[in-house]
Amino acid sequence: MTKTEAKSTSAAVKDILLSNPDGLHEVNLAVMQEVLEAEMEEALGASKGEQTPERLGYRSGYYRRTLV
Repeated sequence: MTKTEAKSTSAAVKDILLSNPDGLHEVNLAVMQEVLEAEMEEALGASKGEQTPERLGYRSGYYRRTLV
């Protein structure tokens, strides 16, 4: 991540936290989703919807679930 990206990300997080009382919850959900997405890409070796000549199948999508 470059400094520019880090600044814009931290600014976005700050805006969310200041504008929404449940902002921290939303930030946690976004971070968890990114971590899960990265783990899935690493485990399957493919991004969402990606299909390559070596892979006959493709990675399907998902639907939103609530955090318990």
